[in-house]
Amino acid sequence: MKTGGPLSRIRVVLLRPSHPGNIGAAARAMKTMGITQLRLVRAKRFPHPDAQAMASGALDVLESARACASLEEALAGTTYSVALSARARELSHSLLDARAAAQEVLSAAQKDEVAIVFGNETVGLSNKEIIRCSALARIPANPEYPSLNLAQAVQVTAYELRMAALAPPAVAAKTAYATHEEIERLFAHLERSLYASGYLHPRHPRKLMDRLRRMFAKARLERVEVNILRGMLAAWDGRSRPRK
Repeated sequence: MKTGGPLSRIRVVLLRPSHPGNIGAAARAMKTMGITQLRLVRAKRFPHPDAQAMASGALDVLESARACASLEEALAGTTYSVALSARARELSHSLLDARAAAQEVLSAAQKDEVAIVFGNETVGLSNKEIIRCSALARIPANPEYPSLNLAQAVQVTAYELRMAALAPPAVAAKTAYATHEEIERLFAHLERSLYASGYLHPRHPRKLMDRLRRMFAKARLERVEVNILRGMLAAWDGRSRPRK
C-alpha cells in the first residue's frame, strides 16, 4: 500500500515532548506505517542530533515536521481529533480503545484532515487539552504494567491506523463537518452569550463549558449546524438586555 489517501490526511501531534530521541523514534514509527504529517507543540529540544539519530531513515518525516505554538494551531483545519490517554478523565469523552479510534479516524480522513494527539512523556495531556479534541482513546495495555513510552504509543496507534486503512475502503461521507476553528468560535460565542444572559456566572462557571463541549463532541457538528447555532445565538444576543 503506497503512502497517500486517508493516511496522508492524518496528523500526529506531540504536545510538549521533552526527549528529542522520542521525537525521532515517533517519526520512524509513523513512516513505517505510511503516516507523514508530524506536528510538534512546544517541543523542549528540537531540532536535536538525538532526534535525527533515532529517526533512522525517516529524516524526511522529521525535517518536514511543523513546529506549533499551541494545540489550537496544531489542530487548525481538522474536523476530527483523538486524544490518547492511559486513563479516563472526569467530564471527558467516552473512552475508545486504539482499534476503535483508528477506525473512526480513518473514516473521517476519507476526505478531511484529522489528528491523533499525544501528551508529554511525564504528565500526558491535561483535561483541558483532552476536552478540545473530538474523542478520547487509550491503548489497552496490561493493567499491572501499562507503561508505554511516547514512541511506542505512536507505533501502536500508527499500526492500528494502517490496519484500518488496509480494510475494504469506506465510502467517503459527503457531509461537510465543522473544522476545529469553527467549533472553537462557536464555543467562544456560546460562552459570551451565556455570560450575557446571566446563566453562566463569571465568578462561578463550574464545569458548564466542559460539559457542553462533551455534549457537542458526541454529535460531531456539521458546518451548517454550527452556522444554525451561531445564528440562533446572534438572534438571542440582539434581543437580550445587558447584564447588570
